[in-house]
Amino acid sequence: MTRAVTTWVLLRGLAREACHWGDFPALLAAHSPHTRVVTVDLPGNGEANASRSPADVPSIAEACRDTLRQRGLQPPFGVIAMSLGAMVTVDWAHRHPHELARAVLINTSLRPFSPFHQRLRPSAWAPLLTAALSRDPLRREQAVWQLTSHRPPQDREAIVASWARLSRERPVQLSNALRQLLAAARYRAPATPPRVPMLLLCSARDGLVHPACSRAVAHGWTLALETHPWAGHDLPLDDPAWVVGQVVGSPALKPLQADGPAACPA
Repeated sequence: MTRAVTTWVLLRGLAREACHWGDFPALLAAHSPHTRVVTVDLPGNGEANASRSPADVPSIAEACRDTLRQRGLQPPFGVIAMSLGAMVTVDWAHRHPHELARAVLINTSLRPFSPFHQRLRPSAWAPLLTAALSRDPLRREQAVWQLTSHRPPQDREAIVASWARLSRERPVQLSNALRQLLAAARYRAPATPPRVPMLLLCSARDGLVHPACSRAVAHGWTLALETHPWAGHDLPLDDPAWVVGQVVGSPALKPLQADGPAACPA
């Protein structure tokens, strides 16, 4: 029997922070009124941008567990995670399955299930390098938008401006971004699935990670997979209501009393 989720923990991906979740935490909290929703920044990102990013996924997972302990939060947790954050969640679930009641993995990719050219599409290599080397936060975030989102163009200006502001206020050091990339590239998932119920979500039009990666994990571990028809890599940005619907629609979710989501600067 799946244990009740007392807290949803949200983990982002490579060089992204809690505030890049946008409206998703508040929307999830509104639809899960008895479950706490919290965001945790990976070391080197967001509020933890002064920290050195570990170059391996298990160390990143341990840092996230430490953050939750320091906040006085106790398992069982549910985790909703994207990309690198999803790898961290897999490692967490594998090493400490008693701490997680369930996990939702969004647009992830894992060795040994998928080759490198699917885990990071070749068409994204040059734009990613350009974004990483750009000294202009606005240009860098415009490049990230082009790689990760299929939201209507009229939304772009305000969202990209907010991302650029975050980049100025809490910049991710290039060395940290490279260590996170190394951690993602070298991580190898266990052959057998972690003993935690998992749901996979992926975007059919993901321009960064091929959706075949999620399909391969779902097949290899016999997990449920739901595919969004038009969203980009940043699925919670493009269609947060759809993601919330998948999460709260799970019959295993049993909400308990909660606090509200973490606030981010406007």
